[in-house]
Amino acid sequence: MKNYLLFLLFLSFALFSCGKNYTPEEIEYIKQIETDRKEYNEWLANDPNSPFNRKGKVEFHPLSYFDVDPDFIFESKLYEYNKKDTIITYGTKGDERKSVRYGYFIINKSEEEHTLNLYESELAIGKKYYSIWFTDKTTHETTYGVGRYLNFEKFDDPNFIYKIDFNKSYNPYCAYSPDFSCTIPTKEDYLAVAIEAGEKKFHD
Repeated sequence: MKNYLLFLLFLSFALFSCGKNYTPEEIEYIKQIETDRKEYNEWLANDPNSPFNRKGKVEFHPLSYFDVDPDFIFESKLYEYNKKDTIITYGTKGDERKSVRYGYFIINKSEEEHTLNLYESELAIGKKYYSIWFTDKTTHETTYGVGRYLNFEKFDDPNFIYKIDFNKSYNPYCAYSPDFSCTIPTKEDYLAVAIEAGEKKFHD
């Protein structure tokens, strides 16, 4: 408990000294993301189902992240494509996968509009699920060379405004171990902007 309080004190000092004027709500949000990251690191290190333990032991060190930045939170409707193409993607082990390019979000950054795609896939049991994966100007530089992912939950309301939070972008398991295969984003999933938020490279 003492260490956690010291962590929050240090975080508060860092936020006020970094030159940005955050609202009280933003400060609470930043603290929550930092706490979530700490808990995720603990899960990765210790849980038998984590990618560092599930398929043989992989050497673990804490994940590296960009500083939490509320400027990398965006809001957008989900715009469905009129023609939902079924596309072939490939996993990092060369395995072929099929997904439907279902729709997209509009991200306004650096005075430009960027399109972030949403994909629909289906499990063997017939249940559909949705995925967001992307590359950007940080890919291969400060972030994982394959790309990064965002979790997504779809709502039925066509006018629902989604919150796209790149502070929560993460590396797929193949970033840590070659025993895992993960979907490689297509060239249409490239964002021509530096998404300096979320998880960085695990391996140098």
